[in-house]
Amino acid sequence: MDTIYIPKLIHAPEQTERLEFEESLQDLETLTPVKGQIQIKHQGNYLEVKAQAETIITLTCHRCLQHYNHRLTINASELIWLDESANESGLDALEQEVAFEDLVESLPPQGYFDPNLWLYEQLCLEIPQRQLCDLRCPGIQTSDQGSNLSDPQPVVDRRWASLEALKGKLPG
Repeated sequence: MDTIYIPKLIHAPEQTERLEFEESLQDLETLTPVKGQIQIKHQGNYLEVKAQAETIITLTCHRCLQHYNHRLTINASELIWLDESANESGLDALEQEVAFEDLVESLPPQGYFDPNLWLYEQLCLEIPQRQLCDLRCPGIQTSDQGSNLSDPQPVVDRRWASLEALKGKLPG
C-alpha cells in the first residue's frame, strides 16, 4: 500500500479512502499474507482510521520452546490528530518531555499517512505477551522427571569428570 497524502483525502468521495489488501508487511514475519481492509477518513482536524485484518504467525511457546502457529486478527480504530507542530521538535525524542494529554498520535496536516506502518503497529500490539502452545502445556520435559525419589543418585556433570579424576589422584 502506498502512503496517502493527507490533503488529498479532503477531495476524495466522502473524504474517505478505502483500501483492500492482501500483502506481506516488511519486518513482520507471517506464514500467510496480511489480508483485510483499511478505511482512512479525513474529519477536519483528525483522521479516523479503521481496519480489519488477519494473518498467521509462528510463535515460540514460552514453556516448552516449541513452535506453533497463531492466528493474528485485528479490528482496530484510532483517531490521529492533525497538528502543525507534529514531528517538528528540535529536541531528540528521548530528551523531550511529554505531557499526559499529548500521548496521542498526530501527523502534520500537509503530511503523509503510511497505512503499512500503522497496520504493522496494530498487528504487533495484538501479538500475545504470554505465548503458550496450549493452556495445559507441561513445559520442557527433562529426563530425570518421574524418577524414583527414594533412591536419589547424584547428578554428575560430565564436564567436571576430568577434574574429579584429578582430585582422586591428589593425596589426602
